[in-house]
Amino acid sequence: MSGDDKPKKKFTYYPGCSSQSSGSHLDQSLRAIAPELGLELEELDDWNCCGASVGHIEGGQLPNTALSGRNLANAQRQGPQDIMTGCAACYLNTHGTNEKIKKDVALRGRVNEALSAADLSYDEDLKVRHACEVIVNEVGLEKIKERVTNPLEGVKVAGYVGCQTVRPFANTDAGGKYDTYDDPEFLDNFAEACGAEAVAYDSKTSCCGGSVSVMSPDKTLHLIKKIVDAAVEAGADVIATPCPLCQVNVEMYQDAINKKYGTDYHMPVVFYSQLMAVAFGLDAKTDAALNRNTIRSEKLEKKAKSGG
Repeated sequence: MSGDDKPKKKFTYYPGCSSQSSGSHLDQSLRAIAPELGLELEELDDWNCCGASVGHIEGGQLPNTALSGRNLANAQRQGPQDIMTGCAACYLNTHGTNEKIKKDVALRGRVNEALSAADLSYDEDLKVRHACEVIVNEVGLEKIKERVTNPLEGVKVAGYVGCQTVRPFANTDAGGKYDTYDDPEFLDNFAEACGAEAVAYDSKTSCCGGSVSVMSPDKTLHLIKKIVDAAVEAGADVIATPCPLCQVNVEMYQDAINKKYGTDYHMPVVFYSQLMAVAFGLDAKTDAALNRNTIRSEKLEKKAKSGG
């Protein structure tokens, strides 16, 4: 049965800045698989950067907190449904700010004073959730398996979670307790539910260097090399990740790694949502967005509904 035939749980969807550029294939594929999984995404109206893209603003904690506070206030206007985001940094900042505001009445007051300049305020206790946690807790593996019409047999996947998706909120009540910090299994479970083989992968929570890689890649190439090394040694065909920054770093700097270390890596790095889109029999380009990957996955494109 198609996801369109099932009742859907509604979320206010916060795409984040990367959805407009380097992470557009996460946004595109996540929007495509959501209705198939019984999730209705209503985009957050007039959303703004969570602060991850601008770093620490002068003036201390309040300016950064107010950025996410504005998104929370706009979400409040849209209704009481939970906020969902697919971006690790957006989740870290928005969820973290929400929890701080809930616990600190004085901080909420200062944020609302800043928001009052735009006739906004946040006085409810909405819940901010990561898309992977929603899929684990609201959808479940059995529903994923039921939706698969094009199983990814013969595809070996290294699940690379990265730092921020599970730290520090995954194993907390507020974070949905959907996995552990040190050895998360949800990406492996997603891959296997799609019919792929999840390979043993020791680097699943290793750091890729984050924003330092963007500014000074010479300082982080060794970190990225470790991530790719482990995937190659495990016999993976693709690395799958939930994080836009992890995806672009591990994919984009393989040429630099090859030049510096004499390797010959061309390891595709995809989003878990792209795997699901292919496994669900959705279109390779318009839904799975495989054409957006710099290092193309031959195995996934051969399995996909149409060429990217």
